[in-house]
Amino acid sequence: MTALAAYACDPARTRGRRHPEDAPQGRNHFQRDRDRIVHCNAFRLLEYKTQVFINHEGDLFRTRLTHSIEVAQIARTLARNLGLHEDLIEAISLAHDLGHTPFGHAGQDELNACMREFAPEAGGFEHNLQSLRVVDELEERYARFNGLNLCFETREGILKHCSVRHAKQLGDVGRRFIERQQPSLEAQLANLADEIAYNNHDIDDGIRSGLLTVEQLLEVGIFARHYEAVERRHPGLERRRLVSEIIRSMINTLVVDLTETTLAALHEHRPQSADDVRAAPALAAFSPEVRREADELKSFLMRNLYRHSRVMRMTSKARRIVRELFIAFLEDPRLLDTDWQRDDPNQQARAISDYIAGMTDRYAIGEHRNLFQM
Repeated sequence: MTALAAYACDPARTRGRRHPEDAPQGRNHFQRDRDRIVHCNAFRLLEYKTQVFINHEGDLFRTRLTHSIEVAQIARTLARNLGLHEDLIEAISLAHDLGHTPFGHAGQDELNACMREFAPEAGGFEHNLQSLRVVDELEERYARFNGLNLCFETREGILKHCSVRHAKQLGDVGRRFIERQQPSLEAQLANLADEIAYNNHDIDDGIRSGLLTVEQLLEVGIFARHYEAVERRHPGLERRRLVSEIIRSMINTLVVDLTETTLAALHEHRPQSADDVRAAPALAAFSPEVRREADELKSFLMRNLYRHSRVMRMTSKARRIVRELFIAFLEDPRLLDTDWQRDDPNQQARAISDYIAGMTDRYAIGEHRNLFQM
């Protein structure tokens, strides 16, 4: 661990946990958070949750678990470059998708639609809020509290987005959405590390699946630029290695640009504490040119991969499975072993959404088969 910058989060000055605990021995508070996340049930289940391609479509496609590990690797590099707390940024990165549903964004969108249709007062479903709910309430591992009882700084980083309505219900961790402040720099960079990871590994998975070609990707400025550079360094390189070298080079370019642009913002605003970072404008950013290139890549992936007919067929099936499971549990609560008050439809719907969100792809498919194909 490099020396901490003045603007880094310091575990010795943490804002604390929801339930008081003695300080850990032999490790700092943020290490304890990281370790609790790695050992929790929700983290292991990410191995069988969709990133883009359902787990059984191929052994080498990314899952939510491998995605989270890639985010953590990029985030730790950024933290080391900027004198931030590496254990904190790793904890945020590993936890950021704990609340994600089966079937990726298709599952999330359908679960949100079901919540809004059948329990409009419950506030819908959003996976960032669900990730916080997992670490605050749903994990059952410790004798004295529900959840993982993480530090404020880790919880702050997990909650990337939040409406003012929900923020008012979350206490200190929601206050920044009301006061329009920023999170810590560790949280800001973990969010951008997430973007770097999924844009680049989705290129890799898209090519591996046959849904994208290198020739198509040459339409995208940042890919074409790195393709030409790799071709100059390694003429005639076999296609699989060529793609890997391009993606490796693109990730490096994004990390370096993000580091340099963020350093320039830090020099301009000169924060002297983590709270100064929170009170400043967003400090972590790409340069305008690289931001434009990254947005062009995201638009390309949306058009050519996420909306590809094969992916959309999977999306349609996934949404149908989630909706039919939700309605089945709503109509017959005996199918679930929960403690909700059955006369409270919002509590009932939230218990159902917790249960479905915690499913893996294959478990959701199996539950659906048991209920509808017996």
